[in-house]
Amino acid sequence: MTNNVVLSVTGIGKTYAQPVLWDVDLQLHRGEVLALTGENGAGKSTLSKIIGGLEAATTGHMHYEGQAWSPSSRTAAEQRGVRMVMQELNLLPTLTVAENLFLDNLPSHGGWISRKRLREAAIQAMAQVGLDAIDPDTLVGELGIGHQQMVEIARNLIGECQVLILDEPTAMLTAREVDMLFEQITRLRARGVAIIYISHRLEELAQVAQRIAVLRDGRLVCVEPMARYSSEQLVNLMVGRELGERIDLGERRIGPPLFRVNGMSRGDKVRNVSFEVRQGEIFGISGLIGAGRTELLRLIFGADNRDAGTVAIGLPPQPVSIGSPADAVRHGIALITEDRKGEGLLLSQSISANIALGNMPAIATGGVVRGAAELALAQRQIDAMRIRSSSAAQSVGELSGGNQQKVVIGRWLERDCQVLLFDEPTRGIDVGAKFDIYALLGELTRQGKALVVVSSDLRELMLICDRIAVLSAGRLIDTFDREHWSQDQLLAAAFAGYQKRDALVAETAPRISA
Repeated sequence: MTNNVVLSVTGIGKTYAQPVLWDVDLQLHRGEVLALTGENGAGKSTLSKIIGGLEAATTGHMHYEGQAWSPSSRTAAEQRGVRMVMQELNLLPTLTVAENLFLDNLPSHGGWISRKRLREAAIQAMAQVGLDAIDPDTLVGELGIGHQQMVEIARNLIGECQVLILDEPTAMLTAREVDMLFEQITRLRARGVAIIYISHRLEELAQVAQRIAVLRDGRLVCVEPMARYSSEQLVNLMVGRELGERIDLGERRIGPPLFRVNGMSRGDKVRNVSFEVRQGEIFGISGLIGAGRTELLRLIFGADNRDAGTVAIGLPPQPVSIGSPADAVRHGIALITEDRKGEGLLLSQSISANIALGNMPAIATGGVVRGAAELALAQRQIDAMRIRSSSAAQSVGELSGGNQQKVVIGRWLERDCQVLLFDEPTRGIDVGAKFDIYALLGELTRQGKALVVVSSDLRELMLICDRIAVLSAGRLIDTFDREHWSQDQLLAAAFAGYQKRDALVAETAPRISA
């Protein structure tokens, strides 16, 4: 083992109900970024968890800084300088940002927490990842998912760090936040920190990584310098087949308006938003983090209380009363949430139980679930969504993030909902599975459904949508047809609301005379 190798894994394998990793050999060098990619279920997160102390390997061994490495827990790994930022955030929503950052090392004096020192340390840590505008005394639960992810990254950059594992770190970040993260990665490399960067965004890997390792079906199929491979070649390695760059959603016919939202408002989060979606149409909603995209979908679905606004559905759209998610479902509206862990799934329950949650009338008689019907329902969606699992009885918590998302989507496909609200439907899903989801969206539109899709990936929206509405600072700035949009126009609209708001603030601010 050379002095430049900080971590090596040899013959690593892992078996749950079935093997998920086979005989993986890998070395990580000081001051390098190693990109780790592959389809969902390929074993990326499992390998990372073994390195970071969250899982124990079934076979093989590891060495870290020249010594045998088998951390008993995540805490034990962190104490030795091996840190991991996971897709599933490790934050306490009822504590402040500052408290979450320094939970294991709160500054104190005489047994009392020093709030002043805590705040000062938090401000310094937050500045490293571009969170200068966030008050460190803000409760984490009040932040959006994107900002929470930046807090998690900041937490792991505090103290000693020799190996940093980043699992889909930019999935919910704005372009500015991504730039801040990449700047921090450059600084960490200069300090000799070794970084494992897990992502499905291949263009990002080309920017930050020196080498790439590709897993397919639990086996390592490539460990090479990043510069040797194009995105197309990497996709072929990941999925074992060629994928085109264009999406053919099939022959579709867009009909009259089926769904209408008018004057939807809540505080300064969502301000008087109105739009309509036609039968068979994919209607995209774009905007920066904090623009109000998720908040808008939650208001439509009745998950949050609105200050004003109405929802209409049907041919032609007729007003319906929605005071809760149950009302929305009853009127034929489904929401596929961005927070699959917290709001979309029961992680300890089986795939069949999770898919059955939204379909009890179809599988229960007299309040008793028919086991055969539940199993058949689950198997239908496992096959249709290509969910990688050992069986319908496997716990959802054992699935990869992308396969968990497929379970959430599969649940709603069993209901005859005319309107489907997708909030980040491909977040954490690999490129091969994305094409499956896109094909599914096309099929739903051919059935005459009206689809609303929120995504942080602007190119994704431009690929699949018929129209794109842009939210900025809670307001719907403009709606673009496919024939008339450009990436520059969409980005300009995304910033427009904030520029208008900032100009208004500056105009109304009290002037100080010299």
